[in-house]
Amino acid sequence: MLFFCGCNLRCPWCHNRELVLGEAQGNVSLEAALAHLHKRRKVLGGVVLSGGEPCLWEDLPDLIREIRKFTLKVKIDTNGMFPTMLEKLISSEESRPDYIALDLKIAPARYRGLLPSGEPIHGENTFDPAEALCQSAALIRESGISHEYRTLALPSALPLLQGSDGFFTEKDIEALAPLTDGSPWHIRPFVGGNCLDPAWDALEETASQAQERVKALAEKAKKLRIKN
Repeated sequence: MLFFCGCNLRCPWCHNRELVLGEAQGNVSLEAALAHLHKRRKVLGGVVLSGGEPCLWEDLPDLIREIRKFTLKVKIDTNGMFPTMLEKLISSEESRPDYIALDLKIAPARYRGLLPSGEPIHGENTFDPAEALCQSAALIRESGISHEYRTLALPSALPLLQGSDGFFTEKDIEALAPLTDGSPWHIRPFVGGNCLDPAWDALEETASQAQERVKALAEKAKKLRIKN
């Protein structure tokens, strides 16, 4: 697995604090990473490109092409904010991933609150994270590439976004369901630790409470997908 530093979102519950903020220790160059993959190519089944957010990196197509030379499969974990990069990857057989995992965090309309300081990224005043997510989801659905969706059943002990009274509820599931298809949608409980916002590390919840919420949200998602 290769972890990329940097992310365009600031989800307060993210547990990859150092990667998001670019503070990770022991970073290696892509050249060194490729050399290691080449050395281990006969015992590896594939490579996961995660982060952070790998689609931030302009050289991602070239990296996948290099990995493919080792006859290794490639999986990408993405937050769906870069449909242009996804389209670029998907459109070329040499850079086309074998599997994609798309994070579905909260209702698309609420994603703007996850941007750094609430500002548009890359200085693009027209950037709409909800639109980007929907475009990415459509690209993945129509690509023919095997894929899955991932959602954290976030606890309601804290507001999701600073200054917001809204929590993660079935309404978020209702808004996210139309972005999915019949591929697996994994809804997992939140586990604190090394969160971007340290307040989230202090959340205490019993295993039964977490599983109850996951079960309820998963049932809601299942019903909505059957209707669709």
